[in-house]
Amino acid sequence: MTGDHQTLALLLFSTFVAVTLGITTWVGRRRQGSAEEFYAGGRLFSPMENGFAISGDYMSAASFLGISGLIALNGYDGMLYSVGFLVAWLVVLFLVAELVRNCGRFTLADVVAARMRERPVRIAAGTSSVTVSVLYLVAQMVGAGSLVALLLGGTSEAARTWTVIGVGALMVIYVSLGGMRATTWIQIVKAVLLLGGTVALTALVLVRFHGDVDRLLRTAAERSGHGEAFLAPGLAYGGDWVARFDFISLGLALVLGTAGLPHILSRFYTVPTARAARRSVVWSIGLIGGFYLMTIVLGFGAAALVGPNAVRASNAAGNTAVPLLALDLGGGAHSTGGTVLFAVVAAVAFATILAVVAGITLASSASVAHDLYASLRRRHSKPRSEVAVARVAAVGIGAVAIGLGLLARDLNVAFLVGLAFAVAASANLPVLLYSLFWRGFTTRGAVWAVYGGLVPSVVLVLLSPVVSGSPQSLFPDLDFQYFPLQNPGLVSIPLGFVAGWLGTVTSPEVPDEARHAETEVRSLTGAGAV
Repeated sequence: MTGDHQTLALLLFSTFVAVTLGITTWVGRRRQGSAEEFYAGGRLFSPMENGFAISGDYMSAASFLGISGLIALNGYDGMLYSVGFLVAWLVVLFLVAELVRNCGRFTLADVVAARMRERPVRIAAGTSSVTVSVLYLVAQMVGAGSLVALLLGGTSEAARTWTVIGVGALMVIYVSLGGMRATTWIQIVKAVLLLGGTVALTALVLVRFHGDVDRLLRTAAERSGHGEAFLAPGLAYGGDWVARFDFISLGLALVLGTAGLPHILSRFYTVPTARAARRSVVWSIGLIGGFYLMTIVLGFGAAALVGPNAVRASNAAGNTAVPLLALDLGGGAHSTGGTVLFAVVAAVAFATILAVVAGITLASSASVAHDLYASLRRRHSKPRSEVAVARVAAVGIGAVAIGLGLLARDLNVAFLVGLAFAVAASANLPVLLYSLFWRGFTTRGAVWAVYGGLVPSVVLVLLSPVVSGSPQSLFPDLDFQYFPLQNPGLVSIPLGFVAGWLGTVTSPEVPDEARHAETEVRSLTGAGAV
């Protein structure tokens, strides 16, 4: 796009940034000094509000840009992400939501430390939460870079670089000034915009094919160059045993990872009761379920109308499939309709990225301040406000995410999120479930469960084809690939559970029955919950 059309696109694209900054400034005028206000928004949100906010937090760039791109390029196999992301919420609803709300205050470590020695548990859980959050942030940065580069008329590396830096700066502003209250309202606005935009695009795709879904799928298969194989399993994850195990590994990571994501767990603390937390999840499941069904239509619509070759030419990982689809549905690159629709979709996608990075940054900075700083601070040093430490931590986390986002700019955002899910499922889920349901669980078991999942998952990613050994790797000219799978979940998730069990059975510590009984009553009834 050039000239007036590009100006219009940039104008519409900038509007959401201005609106969200206005929300942050307005909310930031309220007192944000207390930890409860900064981390949990005063616990004043209703189940419906929190359900929309959870949806806004969860439906990330991986969902809107990455999944549709993977479906456009890989057909049936790309739908695994849609299914995995949705099914994961059943684990959250039945095993995690109410119990976490009753047992904790602000972070995952609060739940585990309720019946353990606090210092080692908080250091381990805080380290894991920050690692998962940074990996998740990288995916959002990559999505933002791809989107704005396309908006500015190509694949400009300078545009990608400055976009990643700009998103990092914005997320620090959102978190530092507005805290959880501003972040929540940004996520609610974003969820409404994203669902509205997705409904509109889905309707336009179906209208283009006169409501004939069979015709849509057949056209997508014809343009893909793979024929009927495009609509059958195996295009991306078929063939040798490595691809098949990668498929299983990815599925495990997606289904089990959500329950261990720090920014999702922190949302349960923004409502007043455990019942409200459960109702929030019910709201979010309905919203997220409808959204993921529509991403399937958008993915096959992009394959049918834009074509995988055009998608791949714009972005090799497929991250720009939905914006290109919007451009086509609106009338093409040089039409006003195409420009307006493209700009609206770009603004919605950018809103998605900003809302998600704000939530993740807040959760990770809370882990740094509430868990790591509180545990590592020297006993006789001058104490600083947790909120002040969290604001400083947001700057540091933003800087790390910017650097890694620039390094991983050529990878698919849904794939990057899959790695974050694998680390969360390996390190956070075992310690969370053991703490909630195993009476004999000990401090050593908790620490071993975290590090026993965190270290293998990170090491296996570093030794996988993601980092080296192939033309699509982060470092294509190097080769230290010793682990064949792209997603480590199949190996690292069981290791996390085994390490937690082994640490517990070899621990000389005698579990405190009274503290366990207190935690059990509190988790199940809410008695004594903050």
